[in-house]
Amino acid sequence: MMKNIPKLIDFEHHYHEIEGHKLHYVSQGEGPAVLLLPGWPQTWYAWRHIMVALANNGYQAIAIDPPGTGYSVPLTGSYDTGRVAKIAANLMDQLGHTRYQVIGHDIGMWVAYALASDFPENVERLIVTEAVIPGLAPAPPIFVPAEENIFLWHFMFNQVADLPEALIAGRESIYLNYIFDKWSWHRDKVAAQTYIDAYCVPGRLAAGFNYYRSIPETIRQNTQRQQQLLCMPVLAIGAEHATKDAPYQTMKKVTAQLSHAIVEDCGHFIMEEKPNEFNALVLKFLQKGG
Repeated sequence: MMKNIPKLIDFEHHYHEIEGHKLHYVSQGEGPAVLLLPGWPQTWYAWRHIMVALANNGYQAIAIDPPGTGYSVPLTGSYDTGRVAKIAANLMDQLGHTRYQVIGHDIGMWVAYALASDFPENVERLIVTEAVIPGLAPAPPIFVPAEENIFLWHFMFNQVADLPEALIAGRESIYLNYIFDKWSWHRDKVAAQTYIDAYCVPGRLAAGFNYYRSIPETIRQNTQRQQQLLCMPVLAIGAEHATKDAPYQTMKKVTAQLSHAIVEDCGHFIMEEKPNEFNALVLKFLQKGG
Protein backbone atom coordinates (compact mmCIF):
# COMPACT_ATOMS: atom_id res chain seq x y z
CA MET A 1 0.00 0.00 0.00
CA MET A 2 1.31 3.45 -0.90
CA LYS A 3 2.20 5.74 1.99
CA ASN A 4 1.20 9.37 2.44
CA ILE A 5 2.49 11.74 -0.23
CA PRO A 6 5.17 14.27 0.86
CA LYS A 7 5.34 17.81 -0.45
CA LEU A 8 6.87 18.47 -3.86
CA ILE A 9 9.48 20.77 -2.30
CA ASP A 10 11.49 17.65 -1.35
CA PHE A 11 12.83 17.36 -4.93
CA GLU A 12 16.61 17.81 -5.17
CA HIS A 13 18.16 19.24 -8.36
CA HIS A 14 21.63 18.21 -9.53
CA TYR A 15 23.98 18.58 -12.48
CA HIS A 16 26.64 16.24 -13.86
CA GLU A 17 28.98 16.59 -16.81
CA ILE A 18 28.58 13.76 -19.32
CA GLU A 19 30.47 13.78 -22.67
CA GLY A 20 31.42 17.36 -21.91
CA HIS A 21 27.78 18.42 -21.65
CA LYS A 22 25.83 19.47 -18.57
CA LEU A 23 23.08 16.98 -17.68
CA HIS A 24 20.33 17.92 -15.24
CA TYR A 25 18.55 15.41 -13.04
CA VAL A 26 16.23 15.51 -10.06
CA SER A 27 16.19 13.00 -7.22
CA GLN A 28 13.97 12.16 -4.31
CA GLY A 29 14.06 9.47 -1.64
CA GLU A 30 16.55 6.82 -0.54
CA GLY A 31 16.83 3.16 -1.42
CA PRO A 32 17.10 1.13 -4.64
CA ALA A 33 17.44 3.48 -7.60
CA VAL A 34 14.74 3.96 -10.24
CA LEU A 35 15.82 5.87 -13.36
CA LEU A 36 13.01 7.86 -15.02
CA LEU A 37 13.26 8.85 -18.71
CA PRO A 38 10.64 11.34 -19.99
CA GLY A 39 9.50 11.73 -23.58
CA TRP A 40 8.80 14.54 -26.03
CA PRO A 41 7.68 17.28 -25.50
CA GLN A 42 8.11 16.99 -21.72
CA THR A 43 10.84 17.23 -19.10
CA TRP A 44 11.70 15.52 -15.82
CA TYR A 45 8.63 17.22 -14.30
CA ALA A 46 6.36 14.68 -15.96
CA TRP A 47 7.53 12.19 -13.30
CA ARG A 48 6.72 14.31 -10.25
CA HIS A 49 3.86 12.10 -9.00
CA ILE A 50 5.63 8.76 -9.36
CA MET A 51 8.77 10.23 -7.79
CA VAL A 52 6.80 11.03 -4.67
CA ALA A 53 5.27 7.55 -4.60
CA LEU A 54 8.63 5.88 -5.12
CA ALA A 55 10.32 7.93 -2.40
CA ASN A 56 7.53 7.11 0.03
CA ASN A 57 7.89 3.41 -0.67
CA GLY A 58 11.60 3.01 -0.11
CA TYR A 59 13.12 3.88 -3.50
CA GLN A 60 15.36 6.63 -4.79
CA ALA A 61 13.75 8.23 -7.84
CA ILE A 62 16.16 9.78 -10.36
CA ALA A 63 14.46 11.70 -13.19
CA ILE A 64 16.67 13.17 -15.89
CA ASP A 65 16.19 15.89 -18.42
CA PRO A 66 17.47 14.04 -21.50
CA PRO A 67 20.14 15.95 -23.45
CA GLY A 68 18.72 19.09 -25.01
CA THR A 69 15.57 19.14 -22.88
CA GLY A 70 14.74 21.03 -19.70
CA TYR A 71 17.94 22.19 -18.04
CA SER A 72 20.23 19.73 -19.86
CA VAL A 73 22.48 21.16 -22.55
CA PRO A 74 21.93 20.05 -26.18
CA LEU A 75 24.31 17.60 -27.83
CA THR A 76 26.31 18.04 -30.98
CA GLY A 77 25.69 15.33 -33.54
CA SER A 78 23.31 12.41 -33.29
CA TYR A 79 20.53 11.92 -30.75
CA ASP A 80 20.16 8.20 -31.47
CA THR A 81 18.93 6.12 -28.57
CA GLY A 82 22.19 4.21 -28.20
CA ARG A 83 24.07 7.43 -27.53
CA VAL A 84 21.44 8.82 -25.16
CA ALA A 85 21.15 5.48 -23.33
CA LYS A 86 24.93 5.47 -22.82
CA ILE A 87 24.75 8.99 -21.36
CA ALA A 88 22.06 7.85 -18.92
CA ALA A 89 24.07 4.75 -18.00
CA ASN A 90 27.17 6.87 -17.42
CA LEU A 91 25.20 9.13 -15.11
CA MET A 92 23.99 6.18 -13.04
CA ASP A 93 27.57 4.84 -12.91
CA GLN A 94 28.84 8.21 -11.68
CA LEU A 95 26.15 8.16 -9.00
CA GLY A 96 27.34 4.72 -7.85
CA HIS A 97 24.35 2.71 -9.06
CA THR A 98 25.39 -0.57 -10.68
CA ARG A 99 21.89 -2.12 -10.60
CA TYR A 100 18.68 -0.12 -10.99
CA GLN A 101 15.17 -0.10 -12.38
CA VAL A 102 14.30 1.92 -15.49
CA ILE A 103 11.00 3.52 -16.54
CA GLY A 104 10.58 5.23 -19.91
CA HIS A 105 7.66 7.16 -21.43
CA ASP A 106 7.25 8.09 -25.11
CA ILE A 107 10.76 8.74 -26.54
CA GLY A 108 11.96 7.83 -23.06
CA MET A 109 10.62 4.34 -23.86
CA TRP A 110 12.90 4.25 -26.92
CA VAL A 111 15.90 5.15 -24.74
CA ALA A 112 14.85 2.77 -21.96
CA TYR A 113 14.79 -0.16 -24.37
CA ALA A 114 18.22 0.75 -25.71
CA LEU A 115 19.57 1.05 -22.16
CA ALA A 116 18.16 -2.33 -21.12
CA SER A 117 19.49 -3.98 -24.27
CA ASP A 118 22.94 -2.36 -24.27
CA PHE A 119 23.49 -2.54 -20.50
CA PRO A 120 21.51 -5.62 -19.36
CA GLU A 121 23.84 -6.19 -16.42
CA ASN A 122 22.69 -2.85 -14.95
CA VAL A 123 18.93 -2.94 -15.50
CA GLU A 124 17.08 -5.04 -12.95
CA ARG A 125 13.53 -4.31 -14.15
CA LEU A 126 12.15 -2.30 -17.05
CA ILE A 127 8.84 -0.44 -17.38
CA VAL A 128 7.87 1.15 -20.69
CA THR A 129 4.78 3.18 -21.47
CA GLU A 130 2.96 5.02 -24.25
CA ALA A 131 5.12 4.53 -27.34
CA VAL A 132 6.15 2.23 -30.12
CA ILE A 133 9.86 1.82 -30.83
CA PRO A 134 11.42 2.60 -34.22
CA GLY A 135 12.81 -0.56 -35.73
CA LEU A 136 10.63 -2.83 -33.59
CA ALA A 137 7.20 -1.56 -34.63
CA PRO A 138 6.07 -1.10 -38.25
CA ALA A 139 6.64 2.34 -39.74
CA PRO A 140 3.60 4.65 -39.31
CA PRO A 141 1.31 4.52 -42.37
CA ILE A 142 1.03 7.61 -44.55
CA PHE A 143 -2.47 7.31 -45.99
CA VAL A 144 -4.82 7.10 -43.03
CA PRO A 145 -7.96 9.08 -42.07
CA ALA A 146 -7.28 12.28 -40.14
CA GLU A 147 -8.72 10.92 -36.90
CA GLU A 148 -6.28 7.99 -37.03
CA ASN A 149 -3.33 10.24 -37.81
CA ILE A 150 -3.44 12.27 -34.61
CA PHE A 151 -0.62 10.26 -32.97
CA LEU A 152 1.39 9.73 -36.17
CA TRP A 153 1.78 12.93 -38.22
CA HIS A 154 4.60 14.40 -36.13
CA PHE A 155 6.96 11.49 -36.87
CA MET A 156 7.54 12.81 -40.38
CA PHE A 157 7.18 16.53 -39.66
CA ASN A 158 9.67 16.52 -36.77
CA GLN A 159 12.31 14.79 -38.92
CA VAL A 160 12.38 17.47 -41.63
CA ALA A 161 15.57 19.54 -41.50
CA ASP A 162 15.23 23.18 -40.39
CA LEU A 163 11.60 23.73 -41.47
CA PRO A 164 9.96 22.85 -38.12
CA GLU A 165 12.11 25.38 -36.25
CA ALA A 166 11.43 28.04 -38.87
CA LEU A 167 7.68 27.56 -38.57
CA ILE A 168 7.44 27.12 -34.80
CA ALA A 169 10.04 29.48 -33.28
CA GLY A 170 8.07 32.20 -31.51
CA ARG A 171 4.92 30.08 -31.82
CA GLU A 172 5.92 27.27 -29.48
CA SER A 173 2.72 27.56 -27.46
CA ILE A 174 0.54 27.08 -30.55
CA TYR A 175 2.39 23.97 -31.67
CA LEU A 176 2.83 22.34 -28.28
CA ASN A 177 -0.64 23.16 -26.99
CA TYR A 178 -1.99 21.37 -30.06
CA ILE A 179 -0.01 18.30 -28.98
CA PHE A 180 -1.22 18.49 -25.39
CA ASP A 181 -4.82 19.17 -26.46
CA LYS A 182 -5.00 16.29 -28.91
CA TRP A 183 -3.00 13.64 -27.09
CA SER A 184 -4.45 14.03 -23.60
CA TRP A 185 -7.77 12.80 -22.23
CA HIS A 186 -7.59 14.81 -18.99
CA ARG A 187 -6.00 17.99 -20.30
CA ASP A 188 -6.30 19.79 -16.97
CA LYS A 189 -3.88 17.32 -15.34
CA VAL A 190 -1.03 17.99 -17.78
CA ALA A 191 1.54 20.67 -16.84
CA ALA A 192 1.61 21.95 -20.42
CA GLN A 193 2.85 25.47 -19.67
CA THR A 194 5.85 24.10 -17.77
CA TYR A 195 6.91 22.15 -20.85
CA ILE A 196 6.14 24.99 -23.26
CA ASP A 197 8.36 27.32 -21.22
CA ALA A 198 11.15 24.74 -21.33
CA TYR A 199 10.94 24.35 -25.11
CA CYS A 200 10.96 28.12 -25.65
CA VAL A 201 14.59 28.20 -24.49
CA PRO A 202 16.90 28.68 -27.51
CA GLY A 203 18.11 25.37 -28.91
CA ARG A 204 15.53 23.20 -27.20
CA LEU A 205 13.14 22.96 -30.15
CA ALA A 206 15.92 21.72 -32.41
CA ALA A 207 17.13 19.25 -29.79
CA GLY A 208 13.65 17.78 -29.45
CA PHE A 209 13.35 17.39 -33.21
CA ASN A 210 16.82 15.84 -33.38
CA TYR A 211 15.57 12.78 -31.50
CA TYR A 212 13.25 12.22 -34.47
CA ARG A 213 15.90 13.12 -37.04
CA SER A 214 18.07 10.38 -35.53
CA ILE A 215 15.40 7.70 -36.06
CA PRO A 216 17.24 6.08 -39.02
CA GLU A 217 20.28 5.40 -36.82
CA THR A 218 18.05 4.24 -33.97
CA ILE A 219 16.33 1.81 -36.37
CA ARG A 220 19.72 0.48 -37.50
CA GLN A 221 20.71 -0.14 -33.88
CA ASN A 222 17.40 -1.75 -32.98
CA THR A 223 17.68 -4.14 -35.90
CA GLN A 224 20.75 -5.49 -34.14
CA ARG A 225 19.34 -5.27 -30.61
CA GLN A 226 16.28 -7.36 -31.33
CA GLN A 227 18.47 -10.35 -32.14
CA GLN A 228 18.82 -10.81 -28.36
CA LEU A 229 15.79 -10.96 -26.06
CA LEU A 230 15.77 -8.80 -22.94
CA CYS A 231 16.42 -11.01 -19.94
CA MET A 232 14.97 -8.83 -17.17
CA PRO A 233 11.23 -8.62 -16.27
CA VAL A 234 9.44 -5.99 -18.36
CA LEU A 235 6.11 -4.23 -17.85
CA ALA A 236 4.46 -2.50 -20.83
CA ILE A 237 1.70 0.01 -20.02
CA GLY A 238 -0.66 1.65 -22.50
CA ALA A 239 -3.49 4.17 -22.17
CA GLU A 240 -7.05 3.51 -23.31
CA HIS A 241 -7.31 6.71 -25.35
CA ALA A 242 -3.78 6.69 -26.79
CA THR A 243 -1.51 3.73 -27.61
CA LYS A 244 -3.74 1.06 -26.03
CA ASP A 245 -1.84 -2.25 -26.34
CA ALA A 246 0.83 -0.96 -28.74
CA PRO A 247 3.60 -0.93 -26.08
CA TYR A 248 2.85 -4.60 -25.36
CA GLN A 249 2.73 -5.52 -29.04
CA THR A 250 6.06 -3.79 -29.54
CA MET A 251 7.86 -5.33 -26.57
CA LYS A 252 6.60 -8.91 -26.91
CA LYS A 253 9.00 -9.40 -29.81
CA VAL A 254 12.07 -8.65 -27.71
CA THR A 255 11.16 -9.69 -24.17
CA ALA A 256 11.34 -13.05 -22.44
CA GLN A 257 9.42 -11.96 -19.30
CA LEU A 258 6.65 -9.51 -20.23
CA SER A 259 3.65 -8.23 -18.28
CA HIS A 260 1.24 -5.62 -19.61
CA ALA A 261 -1.62 -3.35 -18.59
CA ILE A 262 -3.88 -0.67 -20.07
CA VAL A 263 -4.97 2.29 -17.94
CA GLU A 264 -8.60 3.16 -18.62
CA ASP A 265 -10.02 6.67 -19.05
CA CYS A 266 -6.55 7.97 -19.85
CA GLY A 267 -4.66 9.74 -22.64
CA HIS A 268 -1.03 9.74 -23.67
CA PHE A 269 0.37 11.66 -20.69
CA ILE A 270 -0.34 8.75 -18.40
CA MET A 271 1.87 9.66 -15.42
CA GLU A 272 0.06 12.99 -15.05
CA GLU A 273 -3.46 12.10 -16.18
CA LYS A 274 -3.86 8.99 -14.03
CA PRO A 275 -1.08 9.11 -11.43
CA ASN A 276 -2.74 6.88 -8.84
CA GLU A 277 -3.40 4.09 -11.32
CA PHE A 278 0.03 4.40 -12.91
CA ASN A 279 1.82 4.52 -9.57
CA ALA A 280 -0.01 1.43 -8.35
CA LEU A 281 1.04 -0.55 -11.42
CA VAL A 282 4.66 0.57 -11.08
CA LEU A 283 4.94 -0.20 -7.38
CA LYS A 284 3.31 -3.59 -7.70
CA PHE A 285 5.73 -4.55 -10.44
CA LEU A 286 8.83 -3.24 -8.67
CA GLN A 287 7.89 -4.92 -5.41
CA LYS A 288 7.46 -8.38 -6.93
CA GLY A 289 11.11 -9.21 -6.34
CA GLY A 290 12.91 -12.15 -7.83
